[in-house]
Amino acid sequence: MTVRRDFKEPARCRPDLVIGREGLFAAAREQLASGGSVLLHGPAGIGKSTVLRALAAEYASSARTVLRCSATESESHLPFLALADLLGLVVDEVSDRLPAAQRTALESALTGRGEESALQRDGLALRLAVLSALRALAAEGPVLVVADDLQWLDSASAELLGFAARRLGDTPVQLLCAVRTEGQEYDRHLRASPPDTLAVRLGPLSRAQVSALLDHRGYPGLPRSTVRDIHRTSGGNPLFALELGRALAESSHPVRPGEPLPVPTSLRTLVLNRLEMLSDEARRTLLVASAGARPTLALLHAAGRENAEAETAQAAALGLLATEPEGPAVRFAHPLISAALYAEAPAHERRAAHAALSTAASDPIERARHLALATTGTDPEAAARLAEAAALARDRGAPSVAASLGLLAARHTPPDGDPGPDQRRLQAAEDAITAGEVDLARDIAREVLTRATAPADRVRAWMVVIESAGQALGEVDTVYPQVLADAGDDPRLLAQVHYQLAWRGLVVEGDFATGREEAAHAAQLAARAGDRRTELLALAFQAQTETLMGHPDAPATIKRALQEPQDPQVACHHNGAGATRYRWLIMSDQLPEARATVTALLREVRRRGMVESEVHFVRLLADTELRSGHCGRALDLARESMRLARDSGIGEIPSAVLTSLAEAAGGDVERALALGREAADQAEEVGDQMYVSRGLAALGHAQLVAGDAAGAARSLRRVRELEHSLGITDPARGRWHGDLAEALVRIGALDEAQGLLDEARAHALRLGRESVLGVLDRAEALVRAARGEYEAALTQLTSAQDRLAKLGYGLEEARAAFALAALRTSPRAPGAVRAAVAAAPGPTSYDEAARLFRRCRALPWVRQVEAAAVANPVEPAAPVAASEGLEGLASMERQVAALVMEGATNREIAARLFISVKTVEATLTRVYRKLGIRSRVDIVRLAAGRRTK
Repeated sequence: MTVRRDFKEPARCRPDLVIGREGLFAAAREQLASGGSVLLHGPAGIGKSTVLRALAAEYASSARTVLRCSATESESHLPFLALADLLGLVVDEVSDRLPAAQRTALESALTGRGEESALQRDGLALRLAVLSALRALAAEGPVLVVADDLQWLDSASAELLGFAARRLGDTPVQLLCAVRTEGQEYDRHLRASPPDTLAVRLGPLSRAQVSALLDHRGYPGLPRSTVRDIHRTSGGNPLFALELGRALAESSHPVRPGEPLPVPTSLRTLVLNRLEMLSDEARRTLLVASAGARPTLALLHAAGRENAEAETAQAAALGLLATEPEGPAVRFAHPLISAALYAEAPAHERRAAHAALSTAASDPIERARHLALATTGTDPEAAARLAEAAALARDRGAPSVAASLGLLAARHTPPDGDPGPDQRRLQAAEDAITAGEVDLARDIAREVLTRATAPADRVRAWMVVIESAGQALGEVDTVYPQVLADAGDDPRLLAQVHYQLAWRGLVVEGDFATGREEAAHAAQLAARAGDRRTELLALAFQAQTETLMGHPDAPATIKRALQEPQDPQVACHHNGAGATRYRWLIMSDQLPEARATVTALLREVRRRGMVESEVHFVRLLADTELRSGHCGRALDLARESMRLARDSGIGEIPSAVLTSLAEAAGGDVERALALGREAADQAEEVGDQMYVSRGLAALGHAQLVAGDAAGAARSLRRVRELEHSLGITDPARGRWHGDLAEALVRIGALDEAQGLLDEARAHALRLGRESVLGVLDRAEALVRAARGEYEAALTQLTSAQDRLAKLGYGLEEARAAFALAALRTSPRAPGAVRAAVAAAPGPTSYDEAARLFRRCRALPWVRQVEAAAVANPVEPAAPVAASEGLEGLASMERQVAALVMEGATNREIAARLFISVKTVEATLTRVYRKLGIRSRVDIVRLAAGRRTK
């Protein structure tokens, strides 16, 4: 009897070890769970071994025997070494079950007496021995073979393992292997694997994934610009990215804009041995290429590299360069090669390369950058050219480039220059804010504050510090007294301060009235000082607060904010008048106009490179699509907003709120719950009461969709309290009132629900919020139905559905149709109502609700309708005679019956109609009752009988 061996398996891998690999990890997991094999492939350092270990840790427990080998390059010449790793510990268990010739051949190979020539001498016996050994092990239970670095397997072991793998058939032996490849060069390894092997290629990580990896592995809080450089230099390779992060952490000098990242020796050695094979002239040519942003052969010629063609061809032959086939562009085989080459070059050679490129480059921004990197010390001419290049980059919509050039300009500006170095640093900080690089902006401003004495410079720096705090304004609360003191009695400076105090009143104090007063005061001060930009921002903020408060002055303030002259930067800013007009349109139910407005704003901020505004406008467009009932589109946009927010560190809480709502409507309800809690908790941490309210509203909605009425009531009751304390009276702002009323009905708090609806209705009528009134009607009908007023509830629900449909609120229309279906089929409904529903021709109410939800791609709601239809089937008034055929069936029933007649299985029907198998089964049950038959066969017979008539 075979004794079970307990193999010590590695601990389950931490989630950070598979960052960016979730999709392929899921595919590999599914393949292994179904009994198949997996081949992971990709370039060096891409994470194959990490994923291999994670999968092995997960699936080793389900196998009786786990066989492992991990080959190395230095040992790849030793014959049968990998085979000994795999079978050495188990050969005694299976050897007595092998034929003598096979046993002798295998033992000879495993004990080191065999040579590679044994494959020719005892080839068949040895091949069959490996196959027989695996089958013998599998006879006692499943076998998992885990093999890393297949490219280093000795050729004898590779041949034997491939022979067995191709012949295992249904034997319960699975292979989990990893191999280093470039491009798609994995075919020969796949041919040596079982026929059912899934090949999974690991590609580079995105910038957001590299950022998450660095955070998890002990290098958190790196500036966005640094993460961007790490991602570019590493090419998304996780090993390279972590090594670069480690080098930065160990460096005593932070990297300045325009300087290369420190490339650690561990990475330099990967390429330097090949660089040593280049001629000196070819290496200098490559150095010029590494210093250029977009090197071409023409650029290299212009920079004085006369033999560029031959020298780049030499580099390409060594695998250092790859020339684009479409044209003359010169591309390094990997960004790390360029970085290592540049880092290894002496400083005077780098300056020489940049000096050559400062005249050779055609783009003025590139010429200025190279001039700066070729210049040492202060140089007024170089500083002026860099400042001009920064302005050009700003106009081109590249604020990140403008920030980098501005800092270079400041470095070369003499202390007595006009403008001075600190003024240029502050301009760079403001560009960094626009680009979403808030850490860089804050660091620049803090540095300037250590030495600036001029009030204008100090207030300007304080503004950067406050803006870089984002929603965490409570963290800079001590700044306001200092900046007020620095502003003195200068109306221009005071206007900027009071504009920021308006935001503080809203975010920190949670007081809309205070925010509105500060904004109005800031607008007056700015107008007196002739500062149109600050005046426009303040008016937009005032209009926004008035809109949310339901203040009667809101339309007039919006009109003032839209008057000429306009500042182009403010016009498309997420806190500008254009955004305020969008909010007015969306709250006034003008969905097409709102969509057109925010789409235009998004297009413009993308053109200008305004990352923070882009995050906001992507989210607002998602909100518009969600209200319109385009749940799939809304979910895609919301997830994009979430990715942008997390990548930039901007607007994470608002994006989490919107993504929670979109997930609840068209995605994963569990994900919606998690995001709602996350948003509320984070807003609580930073003291943003407005977004505590919004986060809880999203959480309450997700809880309602998930069927947790009590939880939804708890969350949304707190929303009601918070909005009351904030002074928000417009029910179109959060649109949570219908959800709370519905939750209260479900838990039996009918009087509370009616009181809430009466109060919200009064405000909605005062402000003309038509869609809100439709939602309130839907919720009030539920209250009436719970009190037994069925006819009034039916009438109100029908009217609400019609109103919401006309306004274009597709999801709310579908929810009204669902409530109508539930009301008509409720066991508590009067018999006459149920009889009328059963006798009505055409689709049932549930069919109609399901159709509307499918049109919206509201998958969680579709599942709810299916479950309700199964739990509350529509009973026919009387059995329909078979002779009447299919005319008496509802739409969905006819479709299902027709597919049955075609011979489709329940699973095939479910796939074709986008419904669950359970729904197909329930629908067929209703079909049988209506037609007076018992089975699928009777449906086919009925169809056959109709065809013969």
